[in-house]
Amino acid sequence: MLKKVTPEQVNAYNKNTMMEVLGIECVDVGDDYIVSTMPVDHRTHQPMGLLHGGASAALIESIGSMGSVLLIDPSKQAPVGIEINANHIGSVKSGKVKAVGKVVHAGKKTHVWQVDIFDMATDKMVCTGRLTTMIIDRK
Repeated sequence: MLKKVTPEQVNAYNKNTMMEVLGIECVDVGDDYIVSTMPVDHRTHQPMGLLHGGASAALIESIGSMGSVLLIDPSKQAPVGIEINANHIGSVKSGKVKAVGKVVHAGKKTHVWQVDIFDMATDKMVCTGRLTTMIIDRK
């Protein structure tokens, strides 16, 4: 189970990071999931004016990494991404996307997160991906 935190606490943790630059905002945290939004605008576009696949991958990694932080004691351990995949199955030109990340596996040394990204205007899935994090000890 994820630690009980508010979306505001997650967003404060993301200050001065890529998540803030891309406009990624946590909007919900549950027992085994995190929901975040990201704007589709000049910060997240590719040259054809569509949502950049790398922005979607950054959203997937952001949700999974934050989720892993909520499963460990971050004063003693840290999650590091070791594998990410993203299947882009739709496109978005503007507005916002919503990503729902659910923990699939929460072991002592690895976590696996499934993240689905939806166009908020149509509720159609535009990307699905997985992130694997390795849990390392802080020195």
